[in-house]
Amino acid sequence: MAVPAKAEATGPWDDPALAKFREWDPVFVDQCLKMSDDPWTSGVLPRKDVELISLAVNAACTNLSDGGTRRHIRRALEAGATRDEILTILKIASLLSIHTCSLGAPILLEEARAAGVTLAPKAPAATPVCDKMKAAGQWNTAWDGFFELDPAWTEAIIAASLPVYTSGVFTPKLAELLSIAVDASITHMYAPGTRRHIQSALKLGATMEEIMEVLKICVAQGMQASNLGIPILAEELQRAQLTKEGRE
Repeated sequence: MAVPAKAEATGPWDDPALAKFREWDPVFVDQCLKMSDDPWTSGVLPRKDVELISLAVNAACTNLSDGGTRRHIRRALEAGATRDEILTILKIASLLSIHTCSLGAPILLEEARAAGVTLAPKAPAATPVCDKMKAAGQWNTAWDGFFELDPAWTEAIIAASLPVYTSGVFTPKLAELLSIAVDASITHMYAPGTRRHIQSALKLGATMEEIMEVLKICVAQGMQASNLGIPILAEELQRAQLTKEGRE
């Protein structure tokens, strides 16, 4: 069924871009909406969770979408999200950058060994947070490389990251769903983290349907290309027309 022309944009869309796109190509837009709006209409995840997951994808340091971040903060607040919940999303979005070291540190160690380069001796560093996680079996082996290279810095970033999962702002399951979203997002696609957080989410009782909804939200993020490009196209078409008329 076609979406009425006056309906407000939902899901990942901005209203002006959707309205103009529908004016130009209603068949494509109405078909696309069946896909992009599905996580918002299926009822598999609560609306607030959908908006928070969408916010995480838009605000992630691998995306930094100004329009999408604002849109989903507004809609998350409308759905009942608190300031602390949104702040925690922004922490997740910021600390995603740890994957630079998850990727790069093991490569650095391998290539340094191959080149015969050794790490300069350092004074012992206190790492109580890391030590506690290792003792509890909560340590992620993807962190081994940068812990070896700089244990003090590793302690700092792990200590900053830990409250995201231990503060109680989100249930452990929702924290894992949020982590799946930022790792699997189209601007990141970090396979080790995606797998690890899917494993954890399943252990915490997440259903396959719930995890699939997270992946669908990531796919819906592709509509940001239209939110960005359609208004620019409309402006440039108008400019071109005015320029043409000015020459006639």
